[in-house]
Amino acid sequence: MAFAIQRFVRTRAIFKRGYATLSYKEELEAAGKHATETMPLWKKISMLVAFPAIIFSTINAYYKETKHHKEHPHPPEFRPYPHLRIRSKPFPWGDGNHTLFHNPHVNALPEGYEESHN
Repeated sequence: MAFAIQRFVRTRAIFKRGYATLSYKEELEAAGKHATETMPLWKKISMLVAFPAIIFSTINAYYKETKHHKEHPHPPEFRPYPHLRIRSKPFPWGDGNHTLFHNPHVNALPEGYEESHN
């Protein structure tokens, strides 16, 4: 019973509102006015918050990667797990064994790292 009353009150409120009070042209003008008023705020936020955050993040990532590379200059020992680097058919480029974006310093082949890496 309470649910039926709540439902009746909600539907009555929806139908009471009727049509929107502003015309499409007035809504468009109001949106344009709002955009011109808030544009300087978002420009300041972009310049004073977003760009410094991007620059800080870039410097931080560079510093941490440099530190990591100094501590671990060589890749980890190769372990030939049977579920990794499965080649059911050769790749359609190169010798068929290297992936398209193969990096010999990071990516191992099914047999292990390349000779220049050992």
